[in-house]
Amino acid sequence: MSSYSDVKVKVDVSRITGSCLHAWRYIGYDECNYTQMPEGEELISKFGALPDAPYYIRTHHLLCTGNGRGTYKWGSTNVYTEDDRGNPVYTWETLDEILDAYVKHHCKPFFELGFMPMGLVHPAFFENHPSWDRYRAYRHEGWATPPKDYGKWYELIFRVVAHCVERYGKQEVLTWYWELWNEPDISYWKGTVEEFCKLYDYTEAAVHAALDEAMLGGPATCGPIPGNAAHDFLNKFLSHCSQETNYVTGKQGTRLDFITFHAKGGGFPFRINAPKETPSVKRLLSQVKLGMETVQRHGLSDREIVLSEADPDGWAAGGRFDNANMNFRNTEYFASYIASSYRQIETLALSMKMDVRPLAWTFVFPGERCFEGTRAFSTQGIDKAVFNLFKVYARSGRHYLSFESSHEKDALCYADDYGSEEEPEVSGMATKSDDGKIGILIYSHHDNWDKVQDFKVTLEINHLPNHGKVAIRHYRIDRSHSNAYTEWVRQGRPNFPTPQQYAAIKSKDQLEFLEPPQEVPLSNSTLVMEFQLPTHAVSWIEVQPGT
Repeated sequence: MSSYSDVKVKVDVSRITGSCLHAWRYIGYDECNYTQMPEGEELISKFGALPDAPYYIRTHHLLCTGNGRGTYKWGSTNVYTEDDRGNPVYTWETLDEILDAYVKHHCKPFFELGFMPMGLVHPAFFENHPSWDRYRAYRHEGWATPPKDYGKWYELIFRVVAHCVERYGKQEVLTWYWELWNEPDISYWKGTVEEFCKLYDYTEAAVHAALDEAMLGGPATCGPIPGNAAHDFLNKFLSHCSQETNYVTGKQGTRLDFITFHAKGGGFPFRINAPKETPSVKRLLSQVKLGMETVQRHGLSDREIVLSEADPDGWAAGGRFDNANMNFRNTEYFASYIASSYRQIETLALSMKMDVRPLAWTFVFPGERCFEGTRAFSTQGIDKAVFNLFKVYARSGRHYLSFESSHEKDALCYADDYGSEEEPEVSGMATKSDDGKIGILIYSHHDNWDKVQDFKVTLEINHLPNHGKVAIRHYRIDRSHSNAYTEWVRQGRPNFPTPQQYAAIKSKDQLEFLEPPQEVPLSNSTLVMEFQLPTHAVSWIEVQPGT
């Protein structure tokens, strides 16, 4: 008797079920000045080289005041300062370096308009701070305050957009996203909801005065949960935009081109000797569903929704030394979690007839120890398994095909947050490129990373054009494939590998075949493949008819 559970997957090449919009092409990070560092620009160039580029890149602190050096959870550009008489001084050098890096590497800004420049913080904030202590106070919370002068804020935003149009051209900037602030429902905003709505109205007026067709959205609130501050803030903001008095025009409502909020599958704080905790797909999906329902209630379901942070957990800069549970980010688990949560988000969005796009708040942390466990796509220049998932995504076609799996799951129906009593989910997607290439993604995921269960997958591809042969390429991400972390463990877990260790680890950081490429005869229009799939794995199968 087989020790494997059987899974049946069927793909019908003759049935196109919709357009594959490559809605995963969104990434982001806190520290805007990491962009100009060698590790940051190298990673951006890798995303820009993917076949489905451009990728949209969001980062914090683009309007903050400081020395332009990136550190954990902080960055600055000095776009806006004031002279001794209180007159604005605009300096574009650092901002241009950041945006140039995106555009040069065939990516695009998801321009987060925040946070408050030191020159726009109300003088009363600094009254109890001597001159030498004012910057520390600004770094602590001044950047999160409302502006001392909404007119000066308007002028800042107008000039930022106008400068970008002048530097990059109108047609380029029209393809960018503009978003106000980040998580104003928590400590990122020290004002009231009403003051934030006022800030949005002034921002909207300025953005569209500079470029009327520009896409502006918000409010980038945290994951909505019934009764929490994030849900209340999102609800009030949408109500303001849809029916309340505009602070600038005095008319009803404010233009909102798209809507953003966040969703997280868990949270792991600093804790030495932390007990085991895992992320939850259900928790993340529940937040997405509530946010979508809130958007619907305000009559805004025709707006695109960007989950401008959609992640397994909430602390990007924390790693395995802060909480041992963070180590999942180094492994194949991170890839299977993203594959599962992104598919579940898209399935939910289709069922509610809405357009929802997740943004991975994941980048790189220069100078870290090897496989630090931060939420990063690479470590010391070594690509992690999760980045290999995005390389797989990038190979997808533009047309969805009918895909059915006997082990599909709806995480919202789990009895508990983690699907503890459920078997692993085995699902995926199938796409077709304009040249006829078929791409099939099949993943297995369970929220418990210690869950060990193997599957015998029988993949049946029907209605292939019968040209005598098909070429098959089968890539795999699991513990043994496309996974430099496993080699790092084999090398003794060095925080700073020797050149020999580094070369061995680096050699395992690209997409790998599960088996050698092959050409097989096709006697009719059906191809049947069988293979084994462990829990926490992703298979990518390319089938090219007519070779």
